[in-house]
Amino acid sequence: MSLPNAFTLFRIILIPIFVIIFYMPFHSSGLIASIIFTIAALTDLLDGYLARRLNQFTDFGAFLDPVADKLMVATALVLLIEHYPSIWFTLPALIIISREILISALREWMAEMGKRTSVAVSKVGKFKTTLQMIAIIIILAQTSLNLTWLGILGFGALYISTGLTIWSMLIYLKVALPDFKGSM
Repeated sequence: MSLPNAFTLFRIILIPIFVIIFYMPFHSSGLIASIIFTIAALTDLLDGYLARRLNQFTDFGAFLDPVADKLMVATALVLLIEHYPSIWFTLPALIIISREILISALREWMAEMGKRTSVAVSKVGKFKTTLQMIAIIIILAQTSLNLTWLGILGFGALYISTGLTIWSMLIYLKVALPDFKGSM
């Protein structure tokens, strides 16, 4: 197993630990969960860097890396929906999770047609993912710290990342539109 793939698997292994810590009945559980999520986000950067630097790209890694990202983000958003049971948090979380499912399905469909590279990750998509992870880290920490300015920062980042989520989804759908029309 390559080192980048080991980091990706490590990120997936962190998910149940992250969930357990989040639900622990002590005041700093959100802050510790935020630290675990940060470690996962950093391993995402590290595995991509190592794959490029060590020339260790694998089909398994290409499949698993985005899955690990989506699992971490979706898990965190679902946990936070419970903590912030409001339309103002639920709606952006729903948009983010729905977009991830839709674009994953779109990539699979395009791959079956031999056109996977036409829906490769864009710069907007990478920036969206980075901002989502930053927003989640801040909001997770906020559940323990309860600082007004931190909440404003985290929710602001969440809303901007939601806008980028919609934008990147539209970019992917626009690229795939000719193939949709040809398949109907």
